[in-house]
Amino acid sequence: MANKHVNAVIVGAGAGGGIMAKELSTAGLSVVLFERGKKQDFNDIDHDELWSQRMFTLGCGYGPDNERYRRVVVDSNGSSRVVLPNTWAYSNNAACVGGGTLSYGAMAWRFMPQDFKLRSIYGSVAGSVLEDWPISYDDLEPFYEKAEWEIGVSGDDSRNPYAPPRNKPQPMPPFAYNREGQIMDKAAKSLGYHPFPIPMLRNSVPYNGRPACIRMRTCVGYACPVNAKCGTQNTVIPIALATGLCELRTDSQVSKIILDNRGLAKGVEYFDENDMLQRQTADIVVLSASATETARLLLNSKSALFPNGAGNNNDRVGRTLQGHAYTGAYGLFKEEVYDDVGPGACIAVCDFNHGNPGLIGGGLLANEFIRMPYQFSSIRPQGAAGWGKEHKEFQRSYFKRHIAVHGPVQELPVYESRVEVDPVVKDHWGIPVVRLSGHRHENDIVVAKFLADRAEAWLRQAGAVKTWQSLPGRDVSGSQHQAGTCRMGNDPKTSVTNKFGQMHEIDNLFVADGSLHVSNGGFNPVLTIMALSYWVAAFINKEWQGTKFRS
Repeated sequence: MANKHVNAVIVGAGAGGGIMAKELSTAGLSVVLFERGKKQDFNDIDHDELWSQRMFTLGCGYGPDNERYRRVVVDSNGSSRVVLPNTWAYSNNAACVGGGTLSYGAMAWRFMPQDFKLRSIYGSVAGSVLEDWPISYDDLEPFYEKAEWEIGVSGDDSRNPYAPPRNKPQPMPPFAYNREGQIMDKAAKSLGYHPFPIPMLRNSVPYNGRPACIRMRTCVGYACPVNAKCGTQNTVIPIALATGLCELRTDSQVSKIILDNRGLAKGVEYFDENDMLQRQTADIVVLSASATETARLLLNSKSALFPNGAGNNNDRVGRTLQGHAYTGAYGLFKEEVYDDVGPGACIAVCDFNHGNPGLIGGGLLANEFIRMPYQFSSIRPQGAAGWGKEHKEFQRSYFKRHIAVHGPVQELPVYESRVEVDPVVKDHWGIPVVRLSGHRHENDIVVAKFLADRAEAWLRQAGAVKTWQSLPGRDVSGSQHQAGTCRMGNDPKTSVTNKFGQMHEIDNLFVADGSLHVSNGGFNPVLTIMALSYWVAAFINKEWQGTKFRS
């Protein structure tokens, strides 16, 4: 029996798709929300540190699985290799209801006003296709606010002199510093930095019917056992389902967007939980599958009008892939600095996001999430033993006496960094897989060293007796902070969608995830992804009049 036609199909039940489902269904549209993974919770992994944090591929325990999924990565020397989801090179986002918001670190940053107009501030940059966003911070500010209050954010921007302007404070107070935070706060102030508590998408107090965070050590990379971490799976998706207009289909791998002979989207093809190929027709299709998987789906959706993939006649789909070059430093201390108060990360500075002489952009610096013992076993200064008695003695001596300070570099978009579909390798269903290639811009490496120097100075000021830096390489960037592959813009020749996430070439096909980012900020991007989904949904709801997007 054929599936019943609906108003909207949404692909991906993560940060963007969960919000889109709630916004459209509460406005009266019938919706099918597709998720390739399952509903999961804390009990599916529990405190299993090896499963959750091996290679620090956060959330890999929540899918996708190694048996059915793979990708191809092209290294800087031009050689290609097949990689699996539990390896860092895969650039994984969790595949489950809630997506990465089930197990993320949950930092809740707004981008700064400057982040939306980098080209105007810094000019043309050789080797980069740097552009201003087609929207401003002021355009997105009400939607940042909506995300903070509907999903739930704890924080206090009044303590951050570099915070962007806001019309309403965060709904919950910030978390108190743990011992690391107290030590680093004093040191930052003595250096002239401006420290403040990290804004978090987790309940510092009971909020929206869910309890306050219990501050356990197994947080980042895990689901929350008390449901205090705020993701789409426990906020907006339940609201969408309660309308009776939204159906959530899990274990459903969407393989193709169905296009008609006029070039409009008619729905999607997908493999159901029994690996049977199905069709779901709709008036509107919204892609919220992540910057890598959204681009893959578009590129695999070919037709006579779009021989290179849906909406890709200008060869822009999959281009300008960005993640974040993470940089920083580690410090060893004489005294214990670990007090077992999670999630660990609690203090940040934004002194170096912009205005760094001779540099383009920058990034925040913050103390890190708790490094569980398995992960800590790979954290060693250069020359330290990687195994044996010396390795074990270091593990015992310094697990409770080390602090990490890191931050994301605002990468410059590079045309050659991209998502393609591989011509040979296919997944379990016979769908061509993601092929990742490209490189970071040389400016990213210079900025990374600048930030690492500041992180190391901060640790030394805090009393570290030994410090060392952690610097990124120039290979293609992506990982959990992946963005930019369907960038928004006013010119169809240099962008994939308009400023409302609507495909330039396909009126009833929308994107609502990190793919839209023109640049990716010097911050964790999830709150911006959420705000953009509210922004795109508001446009769809305003313009929706039955079949208007199909005219």
